[in-house]
Amino acid sequence: MSDLLLIDDDQELCELLVAWLTQEGFHVRACHDGVSARAALAATPPAAVVLDVMLPDGSGLELLKRLRSEHPELPVLMLSARGEPLDRIIGLELGADDYLAKPCDPRELTARLRAVLRRSSQPPSVSGQLEVGDLCFSPARGVVNIGNHEVFLTLSEGRILEALLRQPGEPLDKQELAQLALGRKLTLYDRSLDMHVSNLRKKIGPHPDGRPRILALRSRGYYYAP
Repeated sequence: MSDLLLIDDDQELCELLVAWLTQEGFHVRACHDGVSARAALAATPPAAVVLDVMLPDGSGLELLKRLRSEHPELPVLMLSARGEPLDRIIGLELGADDYLAKPCDPRELTARLRAVLRRSSQPPSVSGQLEVGDLCFSPARGVVNIGNHEVFLTLSEGRILEALLRQPGEPLDKQELAQLALGRKLTLYDRSLDMHVSNLRKKIGPHPDGRPRILALRSRGYYYAP
């Protein structure tokens, strides 16, 4: 049974989601503000977090930033009534693994949670480290070493980089990469994968000579340029 932490100030919605998710086999703890959420995270780290953007004592996005610094590989799904594209982009830029706008179908929420939990429970497809040029990636730790610099990746970023490093110079189809990284297929106008790749590019930076490490091929996908 997976332990979920639901952070949302809408107590009525929380009661409905707790009942639904419990019925679906999850163990759910609910918090309604940032202070209680931080205490719950410190007491017992969950398997995944469902986080609302708006909290009564601060922004859920600020809490997400803190989560990412303290628990980089903890799966986080943003759930918010603010469903505008810009809000989704900001959430994904800050490291959310997925984003759903309220009101959402509980079945869709369950499917997204199971997808992200399935990825987090899967061992890396390779043991040890992946090295391409000056970049060394440890899939088990989710850490990239470039020279003397260590970079911590989120679960989704790590899955993307692992997939690209396994076939450097060879493009990987977006749908295939989304299945590996997000555990689901991309829907129409879904830019989740692009945002994760963008975040990954910023974190690992270019080659020493300025060339980008990750390139896109129109209609074909992404590849790591050795």
